[in-house]
Amino acid sequence: MTIQHIDVAYTAVATAESGRDGRVSTDDGALDVVVNPPKAMGGSGAGTNPEQLFAAGYSACFQGALGVVARQEKADITGSTVTASVSIGRTEAGGFGLEVAISASIPNVDTATAQALVEKAHQVCPYSNATRGNIKVELSAG
Repeated sequence: MTIQHIDVAYTAVATAESGRDGRVSTDDGALDVVVNPPKAMGGSGAGTNPEQLFAAGYSACFQGALGVVARQEKADITGSTVTASVSIGRTEAGGFGLEVAISASIPNVDTATAQALVEKAHQVCPYSNATRGNIKVELSAG
């Protein structure tokens, strides 16, 4: 499903210098970080990397979506956490691609309810909507 139009509420602006081995900062100065390739990819690992930044954004956004769904379902998600694991690797076409695993820990509900909440959150999360049909995203809850 392609989103044709959204009613824009906010636009984040970030600028990168020197790609994966440089710096990324936002226009408001709230984020200003050194980026380096991870050691697993031959880099120094001295700074953060785009996959970590994507994982941080996705996990925070998904946690927010989980909160929206939990309020609708009247479910208690107090103490819940969402972890996004973002993997990068070569594609069959020779480029690079991403895969994501989302894992939610929701201690105040049973496993079936937790999984249902995660599935519903995946339908409303902006990151999930942006990646749907483009990359593999696995969901788990407990």
